[in-house]
Amino acid sequence: MTDPAVERDAAEAASAFAHPPVLPDASAAYGEHPDQVIDFYAPHGDGGPGSAPLVVVLHGGAWRAPYDRQHVSPLAGFLARQGFAVANVEYRRGSSLPHQGAGGPVAGRWPETFDDVAAAMDALPALAATALPEADLRRTVVTGHSAGGHLALWAAARHVLPPDSPWRLAAPPALRGVVALAPIADFAVAEELEVCGGASAQLLGGAEHWARRLPFADPAALLPTGIATAVVHGRDDIVVPPEVAESYVAAAAKAGETVGLTLLDGVGHFPLIDPAADACAVVSEEIAQLGW
Repeated sequence: MTDPAVERDAAEAASAFAHPPVLPDASAAYGEHPDQVIDFYAPHGDGGPGSAPLVVVLHGGAWRAPYDRQHVSPLAGFLARQGFAVANVEYRRGSSLPHQGAGGPVAGRWPETFDDVAAAMDALPALAATALPEADLRRTVVTGHSAGGHLALWAAARHVLPPDSPWRLAAPPALRGVVALAPIADFAVAEELEVCGGASAQLLGGAEHWARRLPFADPAALLPTGIATAVVHGRDDIVVPPEVAESYVAAAAKAGETVGLTLLDGVGHFPLIDPAADACAVVSEEIAQLGW
C-alpha cells in the first residue's frame, strides 16, 4: 500500500519541478570555476536605480551536484514579478559519483561549498551594482530552501564563526534579514532523522570530521547572530521534518535570540519554492516584511 505522505510529496515535487527554467536578465562570475556564478533578475515595475530590495537566493538539493540553481529559477522569476531584485547564486556541490556505502551523489564539498557561498556574498555588492542597478543593497534579504536554507542561515552567521575560521567576518553582514525555507538548520537533529541520507555528515567530510567541523558549519551552533531571522516550514514535510527547524528555533531562544517560525498546515517540502502553490506567496510576504 502506498504511503499517502510519500504520494503527496511526490506530487508536490512534480509541481515544483514542472515549471520551465526562467532565464536571468544578467549573469556574473564571482570566481574562475564554472559554478561560481550569480544570475540576476530585474524587478518588474517602473522603479528606478536602487528602488527594490535585493533578495539573494541559495538553492537546495542536499548540497549534491545534480541539483543546481535552475530548479529555483522559477522562484527567482516569481520574486522579480513581486517587485524584488533577485540574485540566484550557484556554488560548488558534491560529486556526481556515488558515495561509498551511502548511495547517491556525495553531499557538498569541504571547504569549497563554504568557500563559494562566502565569496559570492562578499562579491555580491559590487556585482549587483553593475548587473542589477535597481537593487537597493541596503535592503538585502537572504533566502534559501532546504540545504540552501542552511547556507542562508550560515551566510548570516559568519561574524560568529570560530575565530580561526577562514570565513569569519569582523562585523555582522549588512543584511535586513534571513528567510530560511525548510532549512537543514540543526545538523545533529538532521542526522538523527537521517535527513537526505546523512547529507549533513557528508557535507562535513564524514564521521571522522564531524566533531571538529560542526562548529564551523552548523547554524544551531552559530547563535545568537543579531540578524533578523524567519523560518518557514511545512508541517507535513517528510524530506526535512519540521523538528529540524523547531530545534534550531529552540537553540536560538536558549541563546537569547527570537527566531520567527511559520509552520504551514498541509504543506510539505516543495511548495515553498513552487510559484503555483499558496505557500510561495507566504514566502514572498515573509521576505517583504524584512525587505521593505
